Amino acid sequence: MTLGETFYRRKVGQIQARLAEERLGGILLLDVHNVIYASGFFHIPSERPLGLFIPASGDPALFVPLLEQENAATTWIGDIRTYFEYPGEEHPVAWMVRECGVKRLGVDSLSQAMFRQLGSGIVVTDLVERMRWVKEPEELALIEQAARYADYCLEQVRGHAADVIRGGGTELDILKLCLDATSAKMRQEVGELFQLRGGAVVGTVHSGPRAALPHGSPIRRQPQPGEPLIAGIGVMVGGYHAESGATFIIGEPVGDQMRCLQAAADCDAAAVQTLRPGATCAEVNAVALQVLCDAGLGDAIRHRIGHGMGLQGHEGPWLAPGDNTPVVPGMVFSNEPGIYRPGLDGYRTINTMIVTDGPAWIPSRFLADNPPEQRVLPYP
Repeated sequence: MTLGETFYRRKVGQIQARLAEERLGGILLLDVHNVIYASGFFHIPSERPLGLFIPASGDPALFVPLLEQENAATTWIGDIRTYFEYPGEEHPVAWMVRECGVKRLGVDSLSQAMFRQLGSGIVVTDLVERMRWVKEPEELALIEQAARYADYCLEQVRGHAADVIRGGGTELDILKLCLDATSAKMRQEVGELFQLRGGAVVGTVHSGPRAALPHGSPIRRQPQPGEPLIAGIGVMVGGYHAESGATFIIGEPVGDQMRCLQAAADCDAAAVQTLRPGATCAEVNAVALQVLCDAGLGDAIRHRIGHGMGLQGHEGPWLAPGDNTPVVPGMVFSNEPGIYRPGLDGYRTINTMIVTDGPAWIPSRFLADNPPEQRVLPYP
């Protein structure tokens, strides 16, 4: 368990308060991230359903396949119930619902076929997912820690990418160097939190015309002088995510490269300035992307300005058109100005933003510490 029994018992209590508001006798959580959020039970999802039942009052119960019994027993939850195997003579989800034993049961995730089979008394609800949108201090501390490691990874790119390229190295070589260094640092400093399901560092590096791909993947291509190089890093500590990303210029800037980097910086600043209580997610997106439009780069916009982060790298709410969710303290978002010119080049930066009662807090500091002119990598 990453955050300890006190945290998870508090979450259960908060969920139970919501159950009373919605007149539910309990809720069965089947979504893996909702289960982790309310119980701390990190597990490997499979075809075998796993559920957490939270009654309107009293202690929760964890429903697991028999092969997970010992793993489940390491949690703080005392009521562990098992089924033998999937699909079973009785579907495991139907068994869980029967075990819950309440007339009006909330369920967070259910197939249409199972909904039809279970009949009346089932209420599909996203109340726990929406609770996850607003983080508590313990969660924010892990996100801030993850952001610092993402920054460290970018520092490795800034400090060593030019040497790798001079030695004939490729995008893959640059990425390997920065991920290996960050992983080693996390193993040493985070210890037991840096595990398969509790910690990880991932990223991408792509350059030149391939930088115009919003979801470009690194290949065995040697970046060339005068090209942009995009590095995007995601880190998870204790199950919680943060991101940091930057675009570098290899050698002397050419054409309008610095103008694009400055436009991305101005877009980032506009999102930070607008991300305050009282704004909506859609408004933050519109204000930020208007900066790129005003810079004459509107045709190069390919995506929203950002997404929520927490137990998932991408989760709601979304800084995007159509999401009118009010911004409230404790929400966490990415801030990703992107400029993409197919066949030519691309530029993207990434910050992690935390909503407060006042100005947004930016735990990812690489972009602030390294303005555009410091992201030019000397070459040769």
